[in-house]
Amino acid sequence: MNEWPNGWSGDQNGNRYGRGSSGDPEGARAMPQVRRDAGPGYQRQEPAMPPSMSPRRGATVPPQQSQGYDDAYDDGYNTGQVYGGGRGGGGGGYDDGYGGGRPRPQWGRRIKRTLIALVVVLLVASVATYFWADGKLRRQVDLSKVIERPEEGDGTNYLIVGSDSREGMSAEDKKKLHTGSAEGKRTDSMMILHDGSNGPTLISLPRDSDVEIPSFVGSDSGKKYPGTGRHTKLNAAYAEDGPELLVRTVEYNTKLHIDHYVEIGFAGFANIVDAIGGVEMDIPKAFKDKDSGADFKAGKQTLDGQQALAFVRTRHAFATQDLERTKNQQKFLATLASQTATPGTVLNPFKLYPTMGAGLDTLIVDKDMSLWDLGQMFFAMKDVTGGDGKSMNMPVSGSNGGNLVWDKAKLQQLVTQLKNDEKVTVSGD
Repeated sequence: MNEWPNGWSGDQNGNRYGRGSSGDPEGARAMPQVRRDAGPGYQRQEPAMPPSMSPRRGATVPPQQSQGYDDAYDDGYNTGQVYGGGRGGGGGGYDDGYGGGRPRPQWGRRIKRTLIALVVVLLVASVATYFWADGKLRRQVDLSKVIERPEEGDGTNYLIVGSDSREGMSAEDKKKLHTGSAEGKRTDSMMILHDGSNGPTLISLPRDSDVEIPSFVGSDSGKKYPGTGRHTKLNAAYAEDGPELLVRTVEYNTKLHIDHYVEIGFAGFANIVDAIGGVEMDIPKAFKDKDSGADFKAGKQTLDGQQALAFVRTRHAFATQDLERTKNQQKFLATLASQTATPGTVLNPFKLYPTMGAGLDTLIVDKDMSLWDLGQMFFAMKDVTGGDGKSMNMPVSGSNGGNLVWDKAKLQQLVTQLKNDEKVTVSGD
């Protein structure tokens, strides 16, 4: 079959191209590789190729011209690169790999690589932050030592304790923060935070609450001490045998299961406030207290660490003393959590790491507490002031000569609602 259009043949000059012909270019053997759009089988009709352009031995293919032969030939004719990359002429910005033009920027690939690199960096930073923070958690409280525990209910219950620990504080710090120099630790504030499907509920337990010390196992001795019906203030349980007895006493007197324990001292509290640049509070009424160092005017103001500690510790400036103080503690902690969980803190490593470090350095938790649990507690505290959150004091019916007596009927209703993860309708003073 003749491969050449219009009667042309591959051996017009007596020379046949093909395999075995020495010196003959293999690529020029068939015209379809040289001329792609002429001859039979193509719809375009063009004049026959002049003899001077026959691809015989020794002949050269002239470069494509924009003018010539009355423009009978377009750029469909190959310019000599038999195995080249498509149309000749050098236009269109295509880079054939031989310097024929400037390569087009591959923006899609660049953006993809940048995003992958960013994800990898964020992943590595997140993993590193997790292990750094996890290593700082002081898991010192063993709740397995707590005996005769109530049944677990729905949701999660945290016992949050603010202690008057002066650990890590210099003499100058103690003087500045008006903490005194008492040895040991006592509980300055105690709260139960319930995190459930109906929103978080924060319940303050006045430290002067009248409670019964039940039977317990000593946290250090391992010896069991039988209950004698002895009544005392709630904060005395912590002073007597630490966090484990405090949890045991709270569970015994409320019949509510405590899932996690969290404690922070004076220094850590003040350092967290300073690390985020202070906390803005709206104080409705001015008050002073020489014992805590409080001296506040009414209105909105930003409290630094020293002022914040004085605010949550003040009791003698109020007629109801401990009850008013617990309300201020709730208000401040919810505000602190809300102002800390902002993009300006979470996405700013120069604020995030000092804030986390300040809290984790003095934070004491139970042995089963994970960073996830701690994060859940933090955001539940933040949501306390939201639409679904609730904060309250433990319902009190009166006092018995210095100790506050809980309202048993309201307490039972409150605990039932918390155990069943129902919306809390009980109110406290």
